[in-house]
Amino acid sequence: MNRNMILAEWRRARQSLRAAEVLTKDECYADAISRTYYAVLHAAKAALQVHDVAAESHAAVRRMFGLHLIRSGEIEREWSVYLVESLDDRLAADYDVETNFSKTDATNECRRGRAFIGRVRRYLLAKGLPERELR
Repeated sequence: MNRNMILAEWRRARQSLRAAEVLTKDECYADAISRTYYAVLHAAKAALQVHDVAAESHAAVRRMFGLHLIRSGEIEREWSVYLVESLDDRLAADYDVETNFSKTDATNECRRGRAFIGRVRRYLLAKGLPERELR
């Protein structure tokens, strides 16, 4: 377990979620959706680091998350589904200029991102990371 990498990914996840929430308040909905995806991505990478798994590409994170955390039963399957859906949303937000996102869309995405990060937080705590390090 690489504690430094876990915490670095964890901090980035939390920062990205805070940025998404600020962007939502500032009515930058597509950007908020994109930032939320990165919050989820970094949280997933933090969880993978518990197993000393470093995945750099988006596809590798999805595959490794499924292999090391979902198949093992350590994290429920619904969270893997959200990781995939979040990437789809991010791709639309970043590249499909004809897609419009609403405040509701961005707010819901942030809410789901918070839930994902919350689930990873519980996982990290269960694996022995102290709560003070996850604040």
